[in-house]
Amino acid sequence: MSQMMRKLGIMALTLAPLSLAAAVMSPKVPLETKQPAYKTPWQRYSSWAQDDWSHFSTLTANHSSTPPALQKLDAPIQGNAENGKKLVADRNRGGSCIACHIFPGADLPGNVGPSLATIGAAQRPDEYLFNYIYDPRTMNPYSVMPPWGSHGIFTREEINDIVAYLKTLSKPVEFKSANDDPERRPIPKEERDNLDDVENPGMFAVAEGETLYAKSCASCHKDKNKYKGWAVTMPKYEAKMKKMVGVEEFITRHTRATTKEEYPMEGKENIALAVFMRYLANGERINVDIKDAKTKAALERGEELSKRKLGQLNFSCTDCHQIAARRWIRGQYLAGMESMVDHFPTYRTSRGEIWDIRKRFQWCNVAIRANELPPDAAEYGELELYLMNRNNGLKMSVPGIRH
Repeated sequence: MSQMMRKLGIMALTLAPLSLAAAVMSPKVPLETKQPAYKTPWQRYSSWAQDDWSHFSTLTANHSSTPPALQKLDAPIQGNAENGKKLVADRNRGGSCIACHIFPGADLPGNVGPSLATIGAAQRPDEYLFNYIYDPRTMNPYSVMPPWGSHGIFTREEINDIVAYLKTLSKPVEFKSANDDPERRPIPKEERDNLDDVENPGMFAVAEGETLYAKSCASCHKDKNKYKGWAVTMPKYEAKMKKMVGVEEFITRHTRATTKEEYPMEGKENIALAVFMRYLANGERINVDIKDAKTKAALERGEELSKRKLGQLNFSCTDCHQIAARRWIRGQYLAGMESMVDHFPTYRTSRGEIWDIRKRFQWCNVAIRANELPPDAAEYGELELYLMNRNNGLKMSVPGIRH
């Protein structure tokens, strides 16, 4: 066989329709597998917090702490209630206590936890209140509340002040409107047409992606409609890399191996092509295949990772999107695991940019004060597989639009 014929044979197999239903990546698909799929060195986005939380758990390193012993108090707490009132509303302290609890005068309080507006009337002992704030796991091992004291977010003196403030609270909050009350606040419903290029600025990426497809893909894959069902089957297990590879990483590694072009993950070209490939799949139902043993194992790890407590705030994916799902954390409604990935990549109106699902994972990590991972991390691939499997059967609708 001539060199040209061999080359054409490889190209023809690159995204062959017969491989769409497989649980694993075909070994005949050309992929560059040695280099990182992102721009190196990896750096956190400059607009995000730059603190280092490496001594807390990440998806790669489990440093999960055990609850400390119950903290004993030698005397009743004599704290500064006025300072405690400021501390519970301090958004620089893990989003503040108001993120999850109702307090008098709070702006958009959440309801992940119970209202604390009358906690003082309950006359809880000082030691009980102190321990629940210092590390709630000493009182309730299943609590999703951060260990404010044992993880160093508040000092003991600051917790004394918060306890002093809580003891002053005795009257229910009278909300001015349903929007102020998390128990009556209307559940947000996305009614914009995400496929309307006037409604959704993210639609510009479809045109950019189609241009890139014509430039980088069409010489081998002339009929783009052959790949309408491809994106809904991703990610797939790649044996050479021993991990799950999603659409974005595939684009990077496949173009490197075939056209020598550099489209790193989370770069403009990569996002545009990823949006376009999923746009082709709009209306198709998510259909990841988990029959392969390696894929099954990755799915199990993904589920385990979704339950791992991470970062200084000690949150897991399931804490927010399963246990506390369909509640409010401040003014943000916590979605469930279902219907979470069918609209990614998504245009974020609050950011004015498109995020793929890996960037969303990274932001969640930083938001809970855990070090994020590079976008091609194996752990993110396993989480993506887990979510795609949870969303099996839902129709793809990309690019999405969310606030």
